Formats: sequence, C-alpha cells, structure tokens
Amino acid sequence: MQHLDPIHRLPSVKTLTGLSRSSIYRLIADGKFPKPIKLGERAIGWKQDDLEAWLESRPTSNGGAAQ
Repeated sequence: MQHLDPIHRLPSVKTLTGLSRSSIYRLIADGKFPKPIKLGERAIGWKQDDLEAWLESRPTSNGGAAQ
C-alpha cells in the first residue's frame, strides 16, 4: 500500500510554522522553505513530509540542541 502524504494549504502552513504569508514566500524564493506543489490552475499546497522535515531542521531557542 502506498503512503499518501497529506497536502496542506497556505492557512494550515501558516498555523504550523507560525510564519506569515510573505515570510513563507520570501523563504521559498531564498531556497530556505519547501516549494509548494501545484494542485490546480490557481491552487498550491505543501506536502506534510516536506513541512515536517523543514520544521525539524529549524534551530530551537536553546541554541539548536534537541530537548
């Protein structure tokens, strides 16, 4: 059975990351945030696995050490 990776739209991504829309798009342009996938002519989303990997790679407030 194939693993289906849930897709998150922008409102969900903003909630998960705590970032604003403009911050997300700036990080994408800088190559520091996962690129969205095209869902339709005017719709994009982000794979949950990509978001989780990005969140895990972020430094923590205690200097990057995992707790």
